[in-house]
Amino acid sequence: MTSPSHTIDVPPPDAHQLTIGFIGLGNMGSGMTRNLQAAGFPLVVNDIRRESADALLAGGAQWADTPAAVAAASDVVITMLPTPRHVDAVVNGSTGILAGIADGGTWIDMSTSVPEVANQVRATTAHRALHILDAPVSGMSVGAANGMLQIFVGGDAADVARLRPVLEAMGDAERILHVGGHGAGYAVKLMINQLWFSHLVATAEVLSIGVKAGVDLGVLRESLIASPANSNFIQSDVLSILEHGDYDEGFAIALACKDLGLSIDLARSVGVPAEVSGLVEQIYRRARAQYGDLAGEMTPVKLYEDLIGVELRLADRGEAVA
Repeated sequence: MTSPSHTIDVPPPDAHQLTIGFIGLGNMGSGMTRNLQAAGFPLVVNDIRRESADALLAGGAQWADTPAAVAAASDVVITMLPTPRHVDAVVNGSTGILAGIADGGTWIDMSTSVPEVANQVRATTAHRALHILDAPVSGMSVGAANGMLQIFVGGDAADVARLRPVLEAMGDAERILHVGGHGAGYAVKLMINQLWFSHLVATAEVLSIGVKAGVDLGVLRESLIASPANSNFIQSDVLSILEHGDYDEGFAIALACKDLGLSIDLARSVGVPAEVSGLVEQIYRRARAQYGDLAGEMTPVKLYEDLIGVELRLADRGEAVA
């Protein structure tokens, strides 16, 4: 390793020749890795549950026992983990990514996280010329499975361009956005989540009030869609509940509460009041306390349904089901 007073210049390999290390094979990571494998990228994988890698290993992926071993065997290491605490634990320490990654190597964190962990890594490894990107995603587990994630990338433009084939194996090419420098990807994802959760709470409240006032649920929704108050949530996302009673258990409310907490922390760190966001967070935490950590991320709607004694469901003729 060179002296900290000098930087090194290690040219990164071409993206089409990369071996990808992937850490975190949960609801999101499992689909993302399947698409990377289908695109022809050799994989080295690790997760706290080895059995989560069985299908990948059957398809030719290699297993590594530690994050350090993943990094040592890979050109690019991708992390997809639940919280910043998990990211920090996987990156640092004697068995962490930094213990195995080569000078000039690449780490892409696709977790919903905050800039502090990656900032610390850059500060302590400046002499190693690492290429670090934050690239959190939207699209839920369905988007991960079908390779149509939206990806919001923060980092150097040259790295984003070089690694685009890797990102396109997991995401929609039209919605892979370079949103700014280091940390911008984290911030954009947190703001997207915050606004979506706010849409959910506001929609649940409006539909519940309208139905309780005697308005037909289908008529109310169509009226909202025809109005300046229309949103993608009202037009599309809420249908999983209104038509199927699906509160999206693929993304647990415990993780939604984590994301809301990170969003509030970001607001605090930049000195912007977040009264509405704070109230949305409280409603989500109440739903988590009432329905449990594993309830779906859309479960706050159920809070309102229970309050009014009506399930918000579109019947064949657009009627609420009592």
